[in-house]
This record gives sequence, structure tokens and C-alpha cells, in this order.
Amino acid sequence: MRFAMTAAVIGLCAAPLWAENMMKPSPLSVSETIDGLEAAVNGAGATVFARVDHAAGAESVGKSIPDATLLIFGNPALGTLAMEDDVRAGLMLPLRVLAYEDADGNTQMTWTPAEDLLAGLDIAPDAEVIGRINGALNMLTDKAMSAN
Repeated sequence: MRFAMTAAVIGLCAAPLWAENMMKPSPLSVSETIDGLEAAVNGAGATVFARVDHAAGAESVGKSIPDATLLIFGNPALGTLAMEDDVRAGLMLPLRVLAYEDADGNTQMTWTPAEDLLAGLDIAPDAEVIGRINGALNMLTDKAMSAN
């Protein structure tokens, strides 16, 4: 009981820290960053479902936006944990990370932290799956910048 209470308190205190980490600068180009993220996802045994080049989509309709690519990926070991608590988590999964060129020409990576992604569902904010998803996103985005 004491361990569960300690874990719950740590989980609640850590949530704001993850929210602060939902954006990371990358020293690489958008394409290199997404290539690195894809390699990290594959190396972790997860599945890449799609790579969406938003800038190319804009170009296809005669528009122009800064370079922006979305990687959609998941791992059933984590996704299933969330869906066991609330099957509606399937609306928010798989996970997504966007790499884009900001107004200063720098590459940024951004994603939605698990506590925000799964908010409003029957998943406790201090559920183990929240920390595991955030940990995976943080680790994979770190590896994205060193995979090249």
C-alpha cells in the first residue's frame, strides 16, 4: 500500500515534467530526424505505420508550408495496456511525432504527452501505461537524433 501511494505521488509529480518535454530541438534536418526516429522505432521492435510528408501534400495542391513530416508508429505491448483500461484509447493510438522546420529554420520534434493524449478516458492519470508511453516517446526522440 505504501509503495502504491509513493508511486502514485511520483507519477502525479512527474506528469508536468513530461508535458515540458513534448518538444525537442533536433540538430538534424526534418528528413534526417524522421529517418532517425524511424530507425529508433524499428530498433525498439515497434511498428511504423505511416510517414506523412505534410510539405509534399501542400505542394501537391499548389501551396507551400515549411518542411514537416509526421511519423505514426506503435507497439502493441504498450497500446494494449491502454486499451485494456479503456478501449477508446484506440482512437488516440498509434502514437505520432511531428518533425518540422520552425520559423527560424531549426528542426523541432513535437508530440502529445500520454496524459494529454489519453485524458478523458477511463485511464488513471497515474496509470503505469502513461509513464511507459511517455518514457518510450522520450527515449525514441532522443535516439532519433543519434541514429544517423
